[in-house]
Amino acid sequence: MHWIEVFLKIARWVPALLTMGAVLYGGYLTATGFLPAIWRLGKGLRKREIAIFAKGDEVTNLKALFEDSKLFKQKNIRTVTQADSIGAAEGATVFLIHSPDWTTEELQRILSSKRDRTALVVYVPQSRGRLDEKAIQLLEQHRNVTLVNFRGRLLNDVLVSMITTGYE
Repeated sequence: MHWIEVFLKIARWVPALLTMGAVLYGGYLTATGFLPAIWRLGKGLRKREIAIFAKGDEVTNLKALFEDSKLFKQKNIRTVTQADSIGAAEGATVFLIHSPDWTTEELQRILSSKRDRTALVVYVPQSRGRLDEKAIQLLEQHRNVTLVNFRGRLLNDVLVSMITTGYE
C-alpha cells in the first residue's frame, strides 16, 4: 500500500514536467527558427535598399506602392529610369524590374550588374503580355530571381526576397 502512495505522489509531477518540457522545447524552436527570420526581415526593412527599374508612370506607381505600405523608408528606395543609369542601382539588395519597360538586352545589362546575393523580382503584368523565351532563359541562369504577374503579390515577394537574402 505504501508503494501506491509513493507512485501517486510521483505521478502528480509528471504532467507538470511534461508541460515544462514542452514549453522549453517550444522556446528553443522559436529562438532557432522563427526569431532569426524576423530579425533578418527587420534588418532588411530598416537598412536594405530597393532599386526600381521602371519608366514613365510605372516608376511613380511602384515607388508609391512601397512608400504607402509604410514598411520601407523613402530613402531606401532608388529608381532607375534609363538604361544609362543602371549603375545607380549598385549597392541595392533588391532589384525590382517592371519588365515591359526594358528590352532583353537591357535586362541582360541589369543582370550583369546584379550580385549573386542581390534578390531580383521581375514584375510582368498579365495585361502587358508574357515575358519572351530569351528573357526567361536569362533569368533562369541567376539565383534569387522571382517572377511576379500580380501587383498584389509584388510587395509580398519583395519581403520574402529580403528574408531569403538577409544573410551576411
